[in-house]
Amino acid sequence: MLLPVVIYYLVFLFFPMYGLQIAFKDFSPAKGIMGSDWVGFKHFVSFYHSYYFVRLIRNTLMLSLYTLIFGFPAPIILALLLNEIRNRVFKNVVQSITYLPHFISVVVVSGMLVDFLSSDGLINQLTGLFGIHSITFLIEPGWFRTVYVSSDIWQGIGWGSIIYLAAITGIDPSLYEAARTDGAGRFKQMLHITIPGIMPTVIIMLILRFGSLMAGGSLEKILLLYNSTTYETSDVISTFVYRRGLLQNDYGFSAAIGLFNNIINFILLVSANKISRKVNDTSLW
Repeated sequence: MLLPVVIYYLVFLFFPMYGLQIAFKDFSPAKGIMGSDWVGFKHFVSFYHSYYFVRLIRNTLMLSLYTLIFGFPAPIILALLLNEIRNRVFKNVVQSITYLPHFISVVVVSGMLVDFLSSDGLINQLTGLFGIHSITFLIEPGWFRTVYVSSDIWQGIGWGSIIYLAAITGIDPSLYEAARTDGAGRFKQMLHITIPGIMPTVIIMLILRFGSLMAGGSLEKILLLYNSTTYETSDVISTFVYRRGLLQNDYGFSAAIGLFNNIINFILLVSANKISRKVNDTSLW
């Protein structure tokens, strides 16, 4: 049972590491990886001094931080609210409705956003009823992060709450009985029992989120939503790597940027894990 998983990681994650050396070479497909000329840190220096460096770092961090600040607590809050619902039928209906968006593909979600947020789309038609002028959401750079983060929360809040609901079910029921005996209401039970009970799970998920902080969100969704007019706020490291590597065939330069990005993610993950272990003895390793 374990063999397919091991093979998957070897083929798609470990063996490709052999190609990381093209980040230090002037890679040419005709010469191959071993035959390409070695250039050392040329691509890294070029990226650091490029016009796009500050913009890419800023956009990547801003998009990830917005998603972390607004998107990370959303499943936790939903799980806490669902746990307080006593009507089983209503609870199941709410769970089903919030889970469904997760199973909609990124392409379909992006298509829906393009249709709804166009100048004559549903959102502008509704706001027009109140006398609000039409807004070109997907053309104005200032709206990109709001559109991306809000759609990301809508699509993942239900699915993300599953792990926290599972953690809540693992809390000892006798703790709630003791709290009720002492006169604690449902809010105080949630505040002093439920939240501390799921805190180790929250911390583990937060550490994992820090490990992808420089990923800048979903590459597929950004590619489907952004355009040249919104590069000011939407162009992140992963999209730049895609354009430079696959569209312009500059494989060595794009590999160097990708390696730089992954090293930063690795440092953030290790640092967050170390801080968490020292503060509250909860960590991944």
